[in-house]
Amino acid sequence: MDHLDQRAELSEFLRSRRARLQPADVGLPQYGRHRRVPGLRREELAQLAGVSVAYYTRLEQGHGQNVSAGVLDAIARALRLDEVERAHLTHLARPKGRGRMCRQSYRPERVRPELLTLLDAMDGVPAYIVGRRQDVIGWNRLARAVFGDFAAMPAAERNLVRLVFLDPATADLYQDWDCRACEVVSNLRLYAGLHPEDPQLSALVGELSVKNEEFRRLWAAHTVADKTHGVKRLRHPLAGPMSLSFETFRVTDNPEQALVVFHAEPGSASAEALALLSSWGVPDPAEATA
Repeated sequence: MDHLDQRAELSEFLRSRRARLQPADVGLPQYGRHRRVPGLRREELAQLAGVSVAYYTRLEQGHGQNVSAGVLDAIARALRLDEVERAHLTHLARPKGRGRMCRQSYRPERVRPELLTLLDAMDGVPAYIVGRRQDVIGWNRLARAVFGDFAAMPAAERNLVRLVFLDPATADLYQDWDCRACEVVSNLRLYAGLHPEDPQLSALVGELSVKNEEFRRLWAAHTVADKTHGVKRLRHPLAGPMSLSFETFRVTDNPEQALVVFHAEPGSASAEALALLSSWGVPDPAEATA
């Protein structure tokens, strides 16, 4: 299979969101001590959303092509979805404009030369650019020193999800690996909702599912999130423990690309560690090309 099954994605997402709610969570009585299904029953969810059980059942079976925005909104409220989950549900139930992306997904991504120049000018802060499927397609010297030598990796391996699950050095780098793993999978789920036809996405998910049990578990949970800022706690093999804040900036003329910049609190031990890595430097063959 060179793409994800859109109907299955919608069905599994709705089931996973329904399973996390209990009747008491939504003000419904719970009859009986033992329930055959985890979370809400279909009829309970349909009652909360104000739709027929047959209609909701059909939607949960993946038949969402003709569902209205109003019905999706009612179901999202009943499931208590956040904004990111609501958008994901809409992308799954009402796909549009996919054909052009399917053709483009075969083409290697390129970063504008001006952005690469900007990366080089970011002295003292690690920064990289991610594209589709969380591929790392641009980086500066300090990003290589902190997160791994992207320039030395084959292009197919410069992927944040793949590195987190299949590269032991990257796994060891994150003190909070469990959180990092959940983040990258949740973000990849968002991309999958927008571009299920992407054959490279399907290949990546297939490879990781075969090679890593924890990835399989997280992928099956259908969690979606887009964490654009926060803190990464690292244990660098040379510089020691570091706590780095990060901010993510979408590239205006290409929203599928994002600039991620890391920084440490001034005067902190983490700032000193970054300065140390910056002074050491790394080799510089074609350091910021995709």
